[in-house]
Amino acid sequence: QVQLVESGGGLVQPGGSLRLSCAASGTLNAMGWFRQAPGKERELVAVISSVGHTNYADSVKGRFTISRDNAKKTLYLQMNSLKLEDTAVYYCTAWGRSQYWGQGTQVTVSS
Repeated sequence: QVQLVESGGGLVQPGGSLRLSCAASGTLNAMGWFRQAPGKERELVAVISSVGHTNYADSVKGRFTISRDNAKKTLYLQMNSLKLEDTAVYYCTAWGRSQYWGQGTQVTVSS
């Protein structure tokens, strides 16, 4: 059974930084982060393959960095230069025998 547990969300001012973590159990291939803002659909933020290939949404390119530590089975999302529109619940996801989701962590960017 795969479990994903996110941490690291919180309140930050515009221009600030946060680092999200996702602790995983089980055998996983690609992993990624999605986010969902109030009244909007869940959208892809970034994905990373099991060997480290990455892909980002245009809205976060150059500001966010996805990485993973396979030995620790942990996924990260370093978020810099945060904007008001980055406010959302951020979800960790992973693909193995199925697609798995974490419970989400709130990121609020506000002055």
